[in-house]
Amino acid sequence: MTDVLPLTTEPESGLQYRLRPAAGRPATRLLLLHGVGGNETNLLNIANAIDPRIEIAFVRGPLTFGPDQYAWFPVRFGPNGPEIDAARADASRVQLITLLRAFRAQDGAGSALPAVIAGFSQGGIMSASVGLTSPDDVTAFAVLCGRILPEIDPLIAPRDALRSLHALIVHGRFDDKLPVAWADTADAKLTALGVAHDTRLYEAGHELTQEMAADFGRWVDARAGLN
Repeated sequence: MTDVLPLTTEPESGLQYRLRPAAGRPATRLLLLHGVGGNETNLLNIANAIDPRIEIAFVRGPLTFGPDQYAWFPVRFGPNGPEIDAARADASRVQLITLLRAFRAQDGAGSALPAVIAGFSQGGIMSASVGLTSPDDVTAFAVLCGRILPEIDPLIAPRDALRSLHALIVHGRFDDKLPVAWADTADAKLTALGVAHDTRLYEAGHELTQEMAADFGRWVDARAGLN
């Protein structure tokens, strides 16, 4: 599939992505973000669960960790939980917002596509960071086996601006990388912020099972008004 989807660099954000064009006029644009140490091809199979009328951009993290291994920010798992490079995480957040706006500018005035952002693990973390701080740029976000960074609290948009958002939290009950308590924390935070959301827990670890992918696909289709 990577031969069919060439790697493109967006000059303003500096981010690279592979685009699955929509069949016909796109209903929505979906940005999919991989986890730490992965790359944009990790989530290609999810496209099978997404309505073909939705355009999908599989975005590569800006940090290189090794051959075909990328990330959105450095993280270390210590005895007190994940310790992140908050400055680098924020820089990636800004890059993603810039990418979303560049896409919208390409669409042209009056024809900009609504956008959904979602990701696995660290990609889910970035999706929440973008959605909660820049709700004018997305209609929805999904955190797939990830968490919401407390570091973004000072940047979260006003409650009124968050009313138009919808969010999805997907997590495995047996996740040994980011324990399921992070899903509970995210659920409580979104409730406190007044963000409409669904939280779904699965008999799974730190992974995206077929059941998770299918449920996520139905959620995306619903955001685009396709089911």
